Amino acid sequence: MEIEVQVHMKVALLHSRFSPAGRGIAPSPYSYAVPLPGRNYSMVTEFILVGFSNFPRHLLPAFFLLYLLMYLFTLLGNLLIMATVWSERSLHTPMYLFLCALSTSEILFTVAITPRMLVDMLSTHRTITWTACASQMFFSFTFGFTHSFLLMIMGYDRYVAICHPLRYNVLMSPRGCARLVSWSWAGGSIMGMMVTLIVFHLTFCGSNVIHHFACHVLSLLKLACGKETSSVTLGVILVCVSALMGCLFLIVLSYVFIVAAILRIPSAEGRHKTFSTCVSHLTVVIVHYGFASIIYLKPKGPHSMDSNTLMATTYIVFTPFLSPIIFSLRNKELKNAIKKSFQRKFSPLSS
Repeated sequence: MEIEVQVHMKVALLHSRFSPAGRGIAPSPYSYAVPLPGRNYSMVTEFILVGFSNFPRHLLPAFFLLYLLMYLFTLLGNLLIMATVWSERSLHTPMYLFLCALSTSEILFTVAITPRMLVDMLSTHRTITWTACASQMFFSFTFGFTHSFLLMIMGYDRYVAICHPLRYNVLMSPRGCARLVSWSWAGGSIMGMMVTLIVFHLTFCGSNVIHHFACHVLSLLKLACGKETSSVTLGVILVCVSALMGCLFLIVLSYVFIVAAILRIPSAEGRHKTFSTCVSHLTVVIVHYGFASIIYLKPKGPHSMDSNTLMATTYIVFTPFLSPIIFSLRNKELKNAIKKSFQRKFSPLSS
């Protein structure tokens, strides 16, 4: 009983540290731990997202405006790509079908995390319920892994188009493409459900302060208690890394065959024209995995929480922001289609 009272006192002390007088976070009457019968600790039913609370208050409006503009541009850019592909018959090809699916996953991924981050940035009440935290983790993992699977399929599409052009219509039939997209979404959902169930099967006790602006899996695992926590952490890392590195390996393997096929083309113009169809996809892959490796594979050192928060936003906000720009500017066919659609809409007004 004395141990349980001490745990409650520690939880209350943590809440007092994140009060308006401390770090600008108002305590919630519902965020305290619930005692577990027959155990010496209490179960957390609500979490506190530290997020940007450590930053100077006068900088938060500037960060809010910057991330809001990037978020809105991400939504509008991806919606523009989807609308252009839908309206232009010349773009009704497998490559642009996959691009539409990629834009959809990108929109849903940012919607799962960024709005909550923007609201918490200017709020003093940064608590999130156990259920909302689990939902956010599920959707972010689902759409994030779906994004990686779709990038892998787009690499396979480029491989078939360049290395087996005569079999392209057979291997990339409309039914086959729809099946590949469905498998990507199913695979992302399975990964999201698996990771979420593994993590939230654990018991969270004592501290309920997440040092992140979202329900980040590694930050949550640090709050879990029990003997199986270390093995679960290792298992989650192995599952996620294996899936992501497997996708990256297949993408790299596709481009090894693509480069070998391009080098066999006799004319320099033909090589340039063929490789130009892969530039936008290859650039997005480099950006996607580059920022992810900076965040998750950075060496352990004296990194401050503020620097870790800013680094996390590069993958959550900046990478989805760059994706529609890269596809719109580096893909000549898509860029011309966007110009044509704008001309059709605005030329009657000018005339």
